[in-house]
Amino acid sequence: MVSYTKHIETEVLDWRRRMTRKPSVLNKLSKRMQTKVNSYIPEKVHKAITTAIKQMIRGVMFGSGYATSEKPAEGTFMEVEETVIKRINSYKHAAAAEGGITGAGGILLGLADFPLFLSIKLKMLFDIAALYGYSPKDYKERLYLLHIFQLAFSSQQHRREVFQLMVDWNQKREALPDDINQFQWRAFQQEYRDYIDLAKLAQLVPGIGAVVGFVVNYKMTGKLGQYAMNAYRMRLLEEGRLARSGT
Repeated sequence: MVSYTKHIETEVLDWRRRMTRKPSVLNKLSKRMQTKVNSYIPEKVHKAITTAIKQMIRGVMFGSGYATSEKPAEGTFMEVEETVIKRINSYKHAAAAEGGITGAGGILLGLADFPLFLSIKLKMLFDIAALYGYSPKDYKERLYLLHIFQLAFSSQQHRREVFQLMVDWNQKREALPDDINQFQWRAFQQEYRDYIDLAKLAQLVPGIGAVVGFVVNYKMTGKLGQYAMNAYRMRLLEEGRLARSGT
C-alpha cells in the first residue's frame, strides 16, 4: 500500500506544476481586458480601494483580537489533515450562509458581504496554519498567509510570481521587511478584485443574489482551504518534517 506521505508528495508535485504553468491564451486575454478596464478607473479611486482593503486585512491579520485559539493537531499526518479538512468544511458552510444572507438582502447587504467574507477566509487561514504547527502569532507567518491568499485569488501570471516567493520560504522570510506597509497592497487588492468581481457582482442581482452568494462563497472558501493545505504540505516536505509525521 502506498503511504499517505507518498500520496501527498504526488499531490504537491501536481499542485506545483499548476502554480507554475504559463498563462493560457484565454488567461492572457482576460488579464488584458481587466487591465484595460482598470486603466479607466481614476487613480484616486484605486488608492482609496487599496487603502480600504489594506485597513480591513490589517484589522483581521494583525489585530490582537483575531488570534486563533487553535493548537497543532495531534496524531499521524493523515489524522492532522482530517482535522484540517473538517475545519475547512465548517468555514465553507459559514461562508456560504453569510453569502446567502447578504445576497438575499439586495445591494446594501450585498456590499456588506465583502468585508465579512474576507474576514471568514482570513480567519480560516489562521486556523489552518495553527493546525499544521505554524504559529500565526509570528508576523512573517501572517505574511505567508497573505501569499496563500494571493495564490488562490489571482491571475495565473501573478500566481506564478507569488508562488516563486513561497518556495524555500524559511530562507526567504529572513529578507522580508518588518514593515507591513511595504507589502504590495496595490497588486494584492487589484488581483483580488479582478478575480472575484464578476461572480460577486452577480450576487447583487435581485432574485438570484442569495443563490449566487451561497455557491460562490462556498466554492471560493473551499479553494482557498485546498491551496492552504498544499502550501503547508510543501513547507513540511521542504523542511523534511512530513516523512516523520506518520503515514
